Amino acid sequence: MLYHSTRGLDGSRSFSEVLHSGLAEDGGLFVPESVPTLNRGTIDEWKHYSYEELAVEIISLFSGDCFSRSELTDIVYQSYSGFQHEIKSPLTKLEENHFLLELFHGPTLAFKDFAMQVIAKMFARTLQKKNLKINIVTATSGDTGSAAVEAFKNLSNVNLYVLYPHERISQIQRMQMTTANATNIKVFAVQGTFDDCQSIVKRLFADKELVSDVNLSGVNSINWARILIQTVYYFSAFYQLKFVYGEKVSFCVPTGNFGDAYAGYLAKKMGLPINKIIVATNENDILDRVFKTGTYKSDQVSQTLSPSMDIQVASNFERLLFDLLNKDPKKVCELMNKLAKKGGFNVDKKIIKQILKDFDSGAVTDKDTVTTIGQFYHSREVILCPHSAIGVRVAQDFVNAGETVISLGTAHPAKFKDTVESALNISIPIPLPLKDVIKKNENVKVISPDKGLVAEEIRNSKFTTY
Repeated sequence: MLYHSTRGLDGSRSFSEVLHSGLAEDGGLFVPESVPTLNRGTIDEWKHYSYEELAVEIISLFSGDCFSRSELTDIVYQSYSGFQHEIKSPLTKLEENHFLLELFHGPTLAFKDFAMQVIAKMFARTLQKKNLKINIVTATSGDTGSAAVEAFKNLSNVNLYVLYPHERISQIQRMQMTTANATNIKVFAVQGTFDDCQSIVKRLFADKELVSDVNLSGVNSINWARILIQTVYYFSAFYQLKFVYGEKVSFCVPTGNFGDAYAGYLAKKMGLPINKIIVATNENDILDRVFKTGTYKSDQVSQTLSPSMDIQVASNFERLLFDLLNKDPKKVCELMNKLAKKGGFNVDKKIIKQILKDFDSGAVTDKDTVTTIGQFYHSREVILCPHSAIGVRVAQDFVNAGETVISLGTAHPAKFKDTVESALNISIPIPLPLKDVIKKNENVKVISPDKGLVAEEIRNSKFTTY
């Protein structure tokens, strides 16, 4: 399996190169040259597989000769050994034809663990083979950073630099990153929004000399491996419903950066019987607006009760545009240049019509988020985090219209303790891993949104010579 950039970078790249690069050298995102299509026999056969077996099968379709079968199996089983549920991503029934996919049983209690645990072990294995060391930089709106810190801490051949928006994530999300006490981890609180953090990361990758000098990589959802690994729980969820072949289900995905939604779209392209990927946003509704109006325009970031979704530039939307523009990198570059220079662009009505064959969307206010948290606690004794509540609320409109919908439960409610307890007027139990975190000392550096400051920190790391 070979990969190329959405912006026309010359030549193809292997899975290993894509894994280590994160972002393409031309600023684009890597996509596979083709997507394997599964036949009915394979889809039926897989329904008997464990989560780990599904992961090995799906990843192997895209990883080429990067890993032997035994290596990949070892990586996957190690990665999920620390999850606290046998099924890894179990379904809970919320109401008739509406289910919650619990993606918070990993080490940091958020869906980002599913991919990050695997990616870290992939990095460790591939870097060891090549006797290389690498510097990884990632922007986070909360959960990516903590998942990356947990997965990469104390790896001898990796330095990790995490950027999060100062005072715009929950206390527990912050402390999961800032209390790691690992010599290979540095955490920066950027005085700005997640979009500012993401902009720094993109500008770091645009600095070709820096990328070459320090062997720079990224593990945001711009990294193809993140997208790939997250497709697995769409398959797992479908099989848990015990549908017969031909029945379809929709997935409602609370998202800001469009990575998890694109993973569902990839699963559908592979042949999983998905009706729609329903994109659920908070008041930072750029994705809902583009689906409804055709206008993709970034606006001021609103601070909400669902901070992981406080994003106005959904990077992975570029991958979808590439697909729908007949894989024409010139057209993608034209739109991305308009976004950079004018803050937005218009999507042709024909493209929007194509998008709506696979996607739908909805946006939720903070008031609706709080109401939904209360509704499902009192009716089903299910406690939702604010992000999961957004997905559940949007999904209800589609369930009421007769669809079967699986809403993605993206994080444990205790990660947003203050918001949830305020909504319910009760105290909620705190899992032991989070209790331990809030007792530790923090180590974080507050910085202005300056790419040069981060570049200097990376250059001064002990991995400057390769």
